[in-house]
Amino acid sequence: MSKLEGKVALVSGSGRGIGRCIALKLAAEGARVVVNDMDEAPASETVAAIRAAGGEAVACVGSVTATDFAERFVGTAIGQYKGLDIIVNNAGYTWDNVIQKMTDEQWYAMLDVHLTAPFRILRAAAGFIRQASRKEAEAGSDVYRKVVNISSLAGIGGNAGQANYAAAKAGVIGLTAALAKEWGRYKVNVNCVAFGLIRTRLTQATAAQGAAIDVAGRRIEVGVNPDLLQAVERMVPLGRGGTPEEAAGAVYLFCTPESDYISGQTIVCGGGFMM
Repeated sequence: MSKLEGKVALVSGSGRGIGRCIALKLAAEGARVVVNDMDEAPASETVAAIRAAGGEAVACVGSVTATDFAERFVGTAIGQYKGLDIIVNNAGYTWDNVIQKMTDEQWYAMLDVHLTAPFRILRAAAGFIRQASRKEAEAGSDVYRKVVNISSLAGIGGNAGQANYAAAKAGVIGLTAALAKEWGRYKVNVNCVAFGLIRTRLTQATAAQGAAIDVAGRRIEVGVNPDLLQAVERMVPLGRGGTPEEAAGAVYLFCTPESDYISGQTIVCGGGFMM
């Protein structure tokens, strides 16, 4: 039997990149996955890939920053699969600038997507988790649920030009530690994975080439200078950036039964590189 057989997982931002790989990995191990993306097409593509491989998945399309999203997301899992066992707060993007040029819009955009959205999703899940935990305790059943929040090396050591992103990702680590203490009584393991350099569309492209993403009609330039990218990779002890599949593997570790006595921790998935 697969390690996650019968489990129900929420994975935000899973239409593309690392999130897609997380959803595929959890599904391959038996989880039924609620896939999310701002856009319907990538969400549907991830769902189709999971189903084609013999797994179960459904999409919940929308921005994680919408005030009604968290309830819809959690409600989709409970309504579709009658349960909720794993929550992966992965959705996000970067919007960089030095502090003297950073606008309030840039600041709050990063806090909203990286910190407020996970808080709302976890708050929306609290009622179900508490009730399910009580019933399982009365039945003498040991059921451990998993929360995996996604942070970054920027949240641990900071990064020039990313005051907004670094602050939000540092907040995720604090949220993880606090919730591990609140939800331990419900047998919920709450942990965090901080990514180092992972090769995705946000790092592969070069901003100078005009690469950008669209977020709610807002054009955000993305990318890393190739020379800087090479310099960073040379500092990684393993000698390269990670793949989205490797990033997904780090998240998966915290979703398995082997993590049942690990909670409140932040591990770095960065090839040995630490800021």
